[in-house]
Amino acid sequence: MSRLSRANIRARESVFTGGPELYRGDIQAVCPPNLEECVLAMEDCCEEAYEAQQLLRNGTKDLPRMTKVLASERVFLLVNEETVKRYKADLADEIEPSINELIARAEQGLTALEKKESLLKTKVENAQMRPMRLNMGNTAAEKMEARRLQMLIKQRERLEEEARALKAEVEALELKSLNQ
Repeated sequence: MSRLSRANIRARESVFTGGPELYRGDIQAVCPPNLEECVLAMEDCCEEAYEAQQLLRNGTKDLPRMTKVLASERVFLLVNEETVKRYKADLADEIEPSINELIARAEQGLTALEKKESLLKTKVENAQMRPMRLNMGNTAAEKMEARRLQMLIKQRERLEEEARALKAEVEALELKSLNQ
């Protein structure tokens, strides 16, 4: 119930010191029941109008953003499957020569590494076949040869690892080219 629905039928108190005197118009100031109902109905209408105004404000305060959203253009366009297949074929035709060139390079690199690997294996085998001298006093040349042998062994292991990596890369590229 709003503050307006409580009708103040009495007259307000006087600000003068004389005290309340009965005014002749106060006798006839009693509201008829129809008028009181009319005031209550008017207050209800005011409350309904206020609630409708609040609802309208809440509904339209986002209007600038909504107009921008509704005014935006279509971003996505649907294409048929034939167009997708055509573009896929064009892309495959464009990329295929590059992939074939990369595969050829990888195979050349792999053969070069295999040659190096076989060369290093023969060097290691030759070094192992030399008779080891039993004397404890190793000369500087023997120490250099032992160091060189160790370096060759490490280089061989590294090249074997590179060969395996290149072989795996070639296989992956072949699979990729077959899938397209």
